[in-house]
Amino acid sequence: MLRPHSHDAADKVDSAMEASREGMRTLWLSLAILGATTLIQALVVALSGSVALLGDTIHNAADALTALPLGVAFVVGRRAATRRYTYGYGRAEDLAGIAIVLTIAASSAVAAYEAINRLLHPQDVSHLWAVAIAAVVGFVGNEWVARYRIRTGRRIGSAALVADGLHARTDGFTSLAVLLGAGGVAIGWSWADPVVGLLITLAILLVLKDAAREVYRRLMDSVDPAQIVTAERALLDVDGVQGVGQVRMRWIGHSLRAEADIVVDPDWTVARAHSVAVEAEHALIHAVPRLTAATIHVDHAGQGADPHAVLGHHHDHAQEVTP
Repeated sequence: MLRPHSHDAADKVDSAMEASREGMRTLWLSLAILGATTLIQALVVALSGSVALLGDTIHNAADALTALPLGVAFVVGRRAATRRYTYGYGRAEDLAGIAIVLTIAASSAVAAYEAINRLLHPQDVSHLWAVAIAAVVGFVGNEWVARYRIRTGRRIGSAALVADGLHARTDGFTSLAVLLGAGGVAIGWSWADPVVGLLITLAILLVLKDAAREVYRRLMDSVDPAQIVTAERALLDVDGVQGVGQVRMRWIGHSLRAEADIVVDPDWTVARAHSVAVEAEHALIHAVPRLTAATIHVDHAGQGADPHAVLGHHHDHAQEVTP
């Protein structure tokens, strides 16, 4: 609160770069932790033949590999805007989110196949103590990664990273489910291992639903309605703003951009109206987290003919062709 600040373009770029760096640190550290977890579990799968642990290992491997498309997205997102990509390359994160959803779907299909195959062709599971230890290792590794990814994703505004963190969190609980399979086999229920494998598949599908919804909303420019309310209140608090029209927001990578209409005194000079528009943008940047820029359209209180009348037939045509 006490540190001097600026809203110059260079400072906004530096902020975005720092967010990308933080995301990259999170991804590579997560990759290292999950890679080690997956390796330990894979060794135990080869030793024990547990299909439940195999399903968990496949899921953990898929979760580790999702760091790759996200890492590429963060690197691409650092590129400066061009005359072709005037908003920059932040949408690369949304494309990475699609890759994550597809990876989760593929891992659920593989886990389901292995579990059903084991039900149809039963096999003994050995070294149950090792299976139990591997399950606990999987839970600890995934829960740590989940907390780290979700915390960083929310801080930098990355929906893809949050979705990846939710994916890791469910992986942790599916790792604990492997303990149930090992316990069932220990008391003579040979079917417990593949059944737990199927339960893990169902858990993966639930994660798939949540991750797909998160990525879909971001692709469709969805924002929290509470942010719109916050923006409207911030605009109305600006001295000289008599009213607020339409307010729009959209995510570009992990940064928000806004467009807003404000109403000012019709007798003001252009310079004074522009000054209030700058104050309005300033207020929005402070009020809405992750907002980096806003385009403010200045209207005046109605006097005489509607200055927007010339645009009326364009708006009417847009309404006719919009489903």
